[in-house]
Amino acid sequence: MKPEQLELLTTVSAPSISPDGTRAVVSASRPNFGTDSYTGQLWQVELDQSRPPRRLTRGEADSQPQYSPDGSTIAFLRADAKGVSQLAIVEASGGEPMLLTDRLLGVGSFSWAPDGTEIALISRTPEPGRYGSTQGVGPGAEAPRHISTLNYRGDGVGFTHDKIQELFTLSVPKLGGEPFIAPRGRAAEKEGTAPDGLPTLTKRATAQNDVNDQCFSPDGAWIYFAAALHPGQDGDLRTQIYRVPSHGEADAEPESVLGTADSTWTYRAPRFSNDGSTLFVLGQHVGSSGVDFLAKQTAVCSVAAQAVAQSEALVHTNIEAVDYTECDALVPHGPTGVLALARVRGTGELHLITKTGNNSVLVQGQIFIHAAAARADVVLVSHSLVSSPGECSIVEGEHLRQLTDFAAELNRETAFSAPQEATFNAPDGYPVHGWIHLPQGPGPHPVLLNIHGGPFSQYGPSYFDETQVYTAAGYAVLQCNPRGSASYGRDHGLAIRQAMGTLDKDDVLAFLDGACAADPALDADRVGILGGSYGGYLTAFTIAHEHRFAAAMVERGFLDPASFVGTSDIGWFFADAYTGSDPAAIAAQSPMAALKNVRTPTLIMHSEGDYRCPLEQAQRYYVGLKQLGVTTEFVLFPGESHGLSRAGTPWHRRQRFEEILAWFARFLPVSTAAETTSVSLEV
Repeated sequence: MKPEQLELLTTVSAPSISPDGTRAVVSASRPNFGTDSYTGQLWQVELDQSRPPRRLTRGEADSQPQYSPDGSTIAFLRADAKGVSQLAIVEASGGEPMLLTDRLLGVGSFSWAPDGTEIALISRTPEPGRYGSTQGVGPGAEAPRHISTLNYRGDGVGFTHDKIQELFTLSVPKLGGEPFIAPRGRAAEKEGTAPDGLPTLTKRATAQNDVNDQCFSPDGAWIYFAAALHPGQDGDLRTQIYRVPSHGEADAEPESVLGTADSTWTYRAPRFSNDGSTLFVLGQHVGSSGVDFLAKQTAVCSVAAQAVAQSEALVHTNIEAVDYTECDALVPHGPTGVLALARVRGTGELHLITKTGNNSVLVQGQIFIHAAAARADVVLVSHSLVSSPGECSIVEGEHLRQLTDFAAELNRETAFSAPQEATFNAPDGYPVHGWIHLPQGPGPHPVLLNIHGGPFSQYGPSYFDETQVYTAAGYAVLQCNPRGSASYGRDHGLAIRQAMGTLDKDDVLAFLDGACAADPALDADRVGILGGSYGGYLTAFTIAHEHRFAAAMVERGFLDPASFVGTSDIGWFFADAYTGSDPAAIAAQSPMAALKNVRTPTLIMHSEGDYRCPLEQAQRYYVGLKQLGVTTEFVLFPGESHGLSRAGTPWHRRQRFEEILAWFARFLPVSTAAETTSVSLEV
């Protein structure tokens, strides 16, 4: 794949199955250079494949579709004229959608009430005078922010306490009714005339912090949600489960359901079992301090449906062995179970979890399940494959029957490199697992050692645009999951606690050496190294201790643990957990402290709006290399946050790839064996 072919990458939302189990709806989204945004529409998929998937809507950015309980209506999010996501509904058979909201900062997510008459949604409400809420007052003219908390901003979100994410409900209008047409002239002057015809929003919960993961109780009387509303919440990572009545008094005081201010667990994503007897949640053990997060694996937990003010839930999965961190939502299945997404050795499996502990694996293999839906015996998943970033399939026994082919054009138009799974031993004998991707043509090929972020994250065999872009340019790409990574159990993730740059560095270099020794198609004498976030950290740390690389690329790096505290949105707890608090130990793990040893030509890449790894990390690293006389350049992207490579604007994502390829072409040019032979014969 070439950078200009990013528009061919289609990703798929969580599916929604119609109540009769015959069809589903998903949204499919892709980068669009024409609008420099992401274009997405809803697609209807027949589960028996009696006809091919068809486009149901034609909005610029339609997402998150959900069937109403009776199947007559689909609710979804649609970008308005300002590009802000609003709640909309459309007849399930198709037609003209109706917008239901006009929120200044948009709608985040929503849930149908069991009877289909109401929808609960979450939306950020700006303080008066901020974010365009007062005409003529731009960002530079807003009043100063008075900050008194540790948690006051988030990467990709910005400042949070001046735009709390709140819980609302609205009554769903009938689509077959008379459409609203704004009154004009004398009619517009009548007192009491609705200005926009939109349903009235009712705020449901009093909350000083963001509300998330809303869902209705089976009888529709309550709305459950996750939030950090407990005393001392600013100094820990706990969130708890609360509920408020769905009708009656507005802006109610939340009632605690699960978790306390001194609980050792944090909870999110509440969902009821189909029989209504059990409230399932995702939980993570954070210790007595409330900030013991490092390599903590997320578990599936539960309490009785009518429980109130419980401090801790029952745990139904092994928190040492299996991790459900990337599961955004539990999906009720069967009378007393839920579907959950597990990270396992770089892949994403689908598990069925029950309160009796009779858990099972429904889908596994060289795949990553991103979301699921269930209706009676039908289970549907959205997933990535080795050859596709996004498809929708139905689970049939131990196999998947693929219902979509959104990657058809991608696979027709681009060269593809399939992953080769491999394991090589570190110096201490520890097995390092990963994948080798080869470019087309004969070797030996120059090699790029690509290191993932996190560090408690992972690479896998599923389609990855970075891998395909680099292999299409002629590079062999090595991607492994060193100690510190996720999906191999908690001990694997904990191995670099207060020891960053030790075993993890040994592991990535062992994978490089092992791959080059095992495959003559890899040129061990022509190697580059690159990575983002934690990958930027380990790249910078490695080139300070190893001088074998022709070039390096350090992107959005965690480069100075000391200055990270107080500048990063997570700095107040993250750096101490990973590098400790002893100054000498921190220096031993710091790329900035070892800067004077770097000799490798290094490209530094960062986003101006990065709150996770703040811009100063890159600026100081760049200036330091310049002062040392190391060949270096600094590429800075305006208007982007930490997630540029995954969710940045399409043109910036394309330009990012072009900058990286140009840098490695300069110091690690691609030349085939055939070209080398041809030149030597001519001489």
